[in-house]
Order: sequence, then C-alpha cells, then structure tokens
Amino acid sequence: MSARRQAAPGRAGGRRRRSPIVVGLAAFVAIVLAQAVFPQWARAAEFREVTSAAGVLYDGPSEHARRLFLVPRGTPLELVSSVAGWVKVRDLSGDVLWIERGELGAARHVIASTLAAVRRAPQRNAELLLQVERGVLLEVVDDEAPAGWLHVRYPGAAAGYVEAIEVWGR
Repeated sequence: MSARRQAAPGRAGGRRRRSPIVVGLAAFVAIVLAQAVFPQWARAAEFREVTSAAGVLYDGPSEHARRLFLVPRGTPLELVSSVAGWVKVRDLSGDVLWIERGELGAARHVIASTLAAVRRAPQRNAELLLQVERGVLLEVVDDEAPAGWLHVRYPGAAAGYVEAIEVWGR
C-alpha cells in the first residue's frame, strides 16, 4: 500500500477554495473601481434635445468661442459633461461640441442612424410603413414599445415602430 497524503480541510489538491463571499466582494470592488476610473462606461448615455428653433454648437464653453454648427429643434445630443451654464455634447457623427444649457430640454426625438424601417407593429416581418434615411428626425410617441423597439412618428405619416438599433438618441 502506498502512503497518501490527505489534503488539509478546506483544501483540494493543495489549492485553497475561495469562499463565494470573498469572490463576490472582489467582483463588487472591481466594478466600483471601474466606475470610478471609467465613469462613462459605468452608466447609460444621457440624451437631451435642442428646444430652441436652431441650437448653436460651439468649439468651447463660451459665447466668444467659435460657432461651428446650427442644429434644428428636436435634434438629440448626448451629454458628456457640463460647466457653468454650458453642456459638452456628442452628436450623431461623434463630434464633441458645446451648447448653452438653456437650449436643451427633455429628449422626445431620435435620429435615424442608418436607413431605418418604420413598421406597423414591433416585429421585423410587420408591414413596412416607410423608410427614413440617416439623419432624419423621428418623434418618440410613447415609451410603451417592447424592448428593442421605439414607437415613433414621422411628420405627416402614421405612427409606427422602429428598431432601437436603427436610431440614435435614446
């Protein structure tokens, strides 16, 4: 008979088994640290839309900064940060610009980020009502659509559903 060493209690094959509490605590600490180091990854994007007739986008947080673009009412913009009455925003193209806080309000519109299909029902095989090209604004009718879909309206057309992956601003 050969002599076999028995593993000490709590050890299997010489390796220490970690408590589920310790593993869970380590994962929690890692997530908290990641949120502190990479805050933009830690939360969902926040959007506002232009509420004035035409929003002025600047290259810096000042009226003396260079005016770069005018964007129409309803254009959604992603909030990046804010400084004393100014908001740093990202547009559909990914450009990061500044706008006066007073020109922004709650987001009620989305922009087609690709050729987007507006359908009668929230299903890919539902009747196609219309297609809109990239950059076209759609009004969000309500928040009652199933996950992955938005209930939208194009001016002068019936309301329908668009897949969330085909639009930007929510």
